[in-house]
Parts: sequence; structure tokens; C-alpha cells
Amino acid sequence: MGDRQESLWQRIDRNLRYCVSGVWNDTRASWPVQTVKIINLSVRSFLDRDLQTQACALTYRTVLAIVPALAMLFAIGRGFGFQKLLQSELFRYFPAQREALEQASVYVDNYLSQASQGVFVGIGLVLLLWTLVSLMSNVEDSFNHVWGVTGKRSFRRKLTDYTALFLLLPVLMVCSAGISIFMSDAVQHVFTGDFVSPLMHRLLAFIPILISWIVFTAAYYLVPNTKVKFLSALFAGILCGTLFHAIQWLFVTGQVYVSKYNAIYGSFAFLPLMLVWLQLSWLIALSGVVLTYAWQNFDSYAHRDKVKDISHAYSNQLAIAVVAIATKRFKLRQPAITRGDLVNDYDIPRVLADYLLERLQRAGLLTAVAGGEEGELAYQPACDPDDITVNMVTNALADMGQSRFLDKADERFDKLFAQIDGQRLAQQQTTGDICLMELIKD
Repeated sequence: MGDRQESLWQRIDRNLRYCVSGVWNDTRASWPVQTVKIINLSVRSFLDRDLQTQACALTYRTVLAIVPALAMLFAIGRGFGFQKLLQSELFRYFPAQREALEQASVYVDNYLSQASQGVFVGIGLVLLLWTLVSLMSNVEDSFNHVWGVTGKRSFRRKLTDYTALFLLLPVLMVCSAGISIFMSDAVQHVFTGDFVSPLMHRLLAFIPILISWIVFTAAYYLVPNTKVKFLSALFAGILCGTLFHAIQWLFVTGQVYVSKYNAIYGSFAFLPLMLVWLQLSWLIALSGVVLTYAWQNFDSYAHRDKVKDISHAYSNQLAIAVVAIATKRFKLRQPAITRGDLVNDYDIPRVLADYLLERLQRAGLLTAVAGGEEGELAYQPACDPDDITVNMVTNALADMGQSRFLDKADERFDKLFAQIDGQRLAQQQTTGDICLMELIKD
């Protein structure tokens, strides 16, 4: 019995070690191995990115933007004559908090009246749009943080894209509610059979889940300022959209059971429940970003530990190759190279491509420009390509960073440093120098 138990614990320990670290040395392309890699990378990324704090920050910013968002929603709803419909939908979602929602409607009406009078017309509209654009900008920053993207969209693009989104979203919500009501009435009047009517009702009940899938997939595909594969976004969108709908159902159902707390806390009972729901919703949304990232990058993550331990010589060789590619493209007037080009065309892992591009920028050899697809940064030589040589790149990489900042030690080793520099210069003069253009004729 003891041997069996020990053997069982040994198998459990071996499987745990495989799932935590050993799976990255497994080169098999079977779906169980890939699934373990995706889960492993998702958990690592979730913990490394501190998404709990990100979700708390987004919850706070969402609370600040609730009144302006409702104001925008109701203002457009008034224009279409659907304000009562929107209010009834909110009452349906939160049946136990009718009093709190009615008070919120008063706040929204006051906000709109102040934003549409006299000198406050322009200022109120600007503040309303700024609050919503700021919220979406924070969401984009959180998504980019998961992807490790440092480049941001321009302010003009943020303003136009996000404003269009907030103007279009209420219209879609109103149309969706109207379509649901129309389809429900049609089912009741047309499909009256014992089998067809329940089936159509089930299909109508599935529409909100389908909408959640579309919204989450679109967010994971469009919001990050990098190239995202649609299948990766679709997989995460379906999973997180289903989970979000389940949490929403639990929250809406639970409203009926919290009515007894209203006798104690009054309308304040709505606030902690709303905060919990927002926190869980943002955690689900950010988890989907992590899942999208893991699905798309689990193949290249296996090289992360090797990149951390990469040799100086091999790193310089790859850096010279990247500069040579960028130089050739610049001379031939081709599009500047991007990280995606290094990953897809030259089979350089994403983590290593990021490392090399960062080093070359810090060394002053490459400069980032706008020119990649879908807002991705592109890179071109930072000086005349004809002046870039192998020794120039090597010296720039070797001299990158802070040096000679230890006054006493530098003075003590001054002669040794001079001999080292002289020997390096002599070696370069002996071996000669090679222009990068001569390395990339093919």
C-alpha cells in the first residue's frame, strides 16, 4: 500500500512538474500538449501582469464614467424615442434596485440639462466625450499591457474611433432591444406549435449569448494596438462571452434575493453589488485578453528562458542580421520592417524579436516609425545605410548603456582600459570592416 501511494504521489509530482515547466521542452504538436502550454502561459501572464490591480483600476474608472455613459445612452435614446424602452431594460436587469435606478435617472437628466444650457453646451459635450474616451483609452492601455505593446494609437485616432463607438453602441443596443421584442411577438403570433414555439424561444434566449460572443471577440481583435489573429480572438471571445453571460445571469437572478438587505442599507445595497459585478466583469475581460495572447504566442514562449540566457555573441549576430534586413528594405524603398515580419517571415520568436528591436533602438541603430499594418510600429535605420558596417553595429551594441561611472575604479584601471580599447581597434583594422549592404545582396 505504501509503495502504491508513493508511486501515486510520484506520478502526481511528475505531472505537475511537466505542466509547470517540462511542457516547454516538449516539441510535439498534439492538441493536449498545446492545451497545456496555453493554460500554462495564460496563468503565467495573468500573474505576471497583475490583472487583479488592473481590474480594480478599470472598475474605479467605470464608476466615474457611468453617469456620462448613461447620459450618452439616454440622449441618443431620446432622439430615437426609445428612452422608456432603455429604462425598462435596466429595470428588468435590476428588479430589486428600481429605486436606485430611478435616482440614477434623475442624475442623468440633471447632467443632460446642465450640459445643454448656455455656455455649458460645448463644455458639457467635451467633458462627456472626454470621460468616455479616457475610459476606453485606459481599457486599451490594459489590453496593450497584456500584449507587451508599448506603442499607442494617436490621440486623433482615439478620439475618432472611440467617439464613433459610443455614438454607434446605443443605436445598436436600441435596435437589438427592438428586434428582440419584434421577434418575441412574432413567435407568439406565428409559431404556436407545441414543438416549434419552445424551440424559437430557446433560439431567442441564445441571442444575448451570441451578442456577448461578438462583442468580446471584436474587443480582443480590435482594441490591442498590435496584430491579433482572428481565431485567437474568437476562441477567447466565445469562452469569456459565455462566462460573462453566466455571471450576469447569476447577478440578475440574485437581485431578487437581496431585497431584504434594502430594508437595512436602503438604495446603498446596490453599490457593493454593482462594484462586485464590475470587478468580475473586468477580470473576465482581461482574462480573455490573456487567453488570446497565450493562444497566439505559446509556440514562441518556449524560447523565453533561452532568450534570458542568450550569449552576447549570438545576440550580436542576430542584431546585425536585423539591421541588415532593415537597411536592405530602406535602400530598396520597401516597407519598413516590423516585429510581425521578423516573427512570420524570418521565424524569430516574438520574445526574441522584441528583445532585439529594443536593443537596437537603445543603441541608436534603428528608429521606430509609424508604418506597420494596423498601427504596428515599423523600424528603419537611424543613420545613412551606406555608413552602417558590421563593426559599427558591434561597437554600438557593446557601448550601449552607462559606462565609466565608477570614478575611483576607472582611475585605477585606466591603463588596462586603454590597452583593451587599443586591442579592439587593432583587431578591427586587421580584419577590416564590412558594409552591411555587402551581406544582403541576395
